[in-house]
Amino acid sequence: MRNILIIDGHPDDQSLCASLALSYQAGALKSGFETTVIKLRELDFNLNLQHGYRKRTELEPDLLKTIELLKKADHLVFVYPIWWGTFPALLKGFFDRVFLPGITFTPSQGYKWGKLLTGKTGRLIATMDSPLWYNRFFYKNPSQNALKKATLQFCGVRKVRIKAFAPIKTSTEEKRKKWITEVEILGMKGK
Repeated sequence: MRNILIIDGHPDDQSLCASLALSYQAGALKSGFETTVIKLRELDFNLNLQHGYRKRTELEPDLLKTIELLKKADHLVFVYPIWWGTFPALLKGFFDRVFLPGITFTPSQGYKWGKLLTGKTGRLIATMDSPLWYNRFFYKNPSQNALKKATLQFCGVRKVRIKAFAPIKTSTEEKRKKWITEVEILGMKGK
C-alpha cells in the first residue's frame, strides 16, 4: 500500500491551503492509500537552525516524529502559499530543521552527496495572488524551483510534480471549490 505524507505549510488553519491538504487526503483515502497530514502550524519547534551545520541543534519531539513519518512515506506532498516569490518562514524553518545531513542526505567533499530520500516521489501544491503566467515568466517560479530542485531532488525525491492555483485574492467561492475538487482527484491518483 502506498504511504503518503501531506505537509500543510500554511500558518493559518482557515486558509485555502488547509482545505487543499485535507482534500488531497480525502482523495487518497478514497483510493485506499495510507495517509498522514502534518500541519506545521501545530508542531512545537524552533524555526531557526541556530548553529547552521556546524553543530546539530537538538531536535524537538514533534520533529523526531515527523522524520519517522518522512522516512516511512513513499510520496511527499507539500501544500503552501507563495509569499514574496517563495514560501512562508514556517515551511522554510521546517526544511532547515528536518532536511539535515544524515537524515535526508549525506554530506560529502566536493560535488557529490548521498541522497537519502531515493525511491520517493513528490507533489507541490502552491497558492499565490500573482497570476500563474506572471510568476512563471517574470520570476521564473522561484519557490517551485527551490523546493523541487534544490531541496527534494537534491535529497533523492524523483518525479516532483507541481500544481499551482492563482490568483487567490480575486478568486470566487466557485473557483475555489473547483480547485479543491482538482486536488482531491490528484489525491485519488496518488500523484
